Amino acid sequence: MKSLFKKISLASDHAGFVLKEIIKNKLTKEKIKVIDLGPKTNMSVDYPDYAKKVARNVSSKKTNMGILVCGSGTGMAMSANKFRKIRAAVCYNSVSTRLSRTHNNANILALGSRLTKKKEAIKLVNIFLSTKFEGGRHLRRTKKI
Repeated sequence: MKSLFKKISLASDHAGFVLKEIIKNKLTKEKIKVIDLGPKTNMSVDYPDYAKKVARNVSSKKTNMGILVCGSGTGMAMSANKFRKIRAAVCYNSVSTRLSRTHNNANILALGSRLTKKKEAIKLVNIFLSTKFEGGRHLRRTKKI
């Protein structure tokens, strides 16, 4: 795995816990610093609480990027996008993931553990962390967000 970013915030809800742990282990093996913001078990939790933790870390630049995992990815993205400077994208395939970075400069990847197989999720994390923002006409647009 090749990453343009050195420090990643990571969190999930109970539905995304297992996939979060898989992603954390993969990133750690690749020597990418991961700040795991929870939860620590798969007991039921409220996803907005964990989206908020990652969004705060990314918006304050404590970490370069964030990854959130819940059942669909949607709830996490909606919650994270309430914060200034956050552009969280729900991604389900290679194209949506690449475009979220090249055109939208997404800084949080939201994944759906119930909709994305583990192998595909690792592939999407790799694409997300290794894709540069194109800037140019896209910069003008992302500044309007």
